[in-house]
Amino acid sequence: MIRGARVLDGFAGTGALGLEALSRGAGAAIFVEQDRAALRALRENVTACGMSGRAVIRAMDMLRLPPCNPVGPVDLVFLDPPYNRDLPARALAVLERGGWLRPSTLIVVETAATESLPVAAERLLLERRHGAARLSVWRHESGAAA
Repeated sequence: MIRGARVLDGFAGTGALGLEALSRGAGAAIFVEQDRAALRALRENVTACGMSGRAVIRAMDMLRLPPCNPVGPVDLVFLDPPYNRDLPARALAVLERGGWLRPSTLIVVETAATESLPVAAERLLLERRHGAARLSVWRHESGAAA
């Protein structure tokens, strides 16, 4: 799944998830982050890992991400937004409207364990809880709720 994949790391923070995907063979990663301190760390991490040629950093609000570029949709999405703000559902709606997702896109979202998910439980491929956090994984289906 990772080898050659196009990855979008939304609410990227320091870029750990996207950089890990790149280190495991992803072809390219798009990092979306708006916090200035996190952006500074993200840029430093991309450079330190030698991934500048395979990384694109978008310094912007994830909810304002423009439509997908001509290269096409991504294969893997990581979202690790601030908890309890309904950001996963809103971000996935932006990605779907913008053409960033294909039917096979794998979506990995971290939320608060008590936060509702933007996907039906029967579509989950994996769900893990770690204290106050929950990690959920599913495949996008066009027209379905995220």
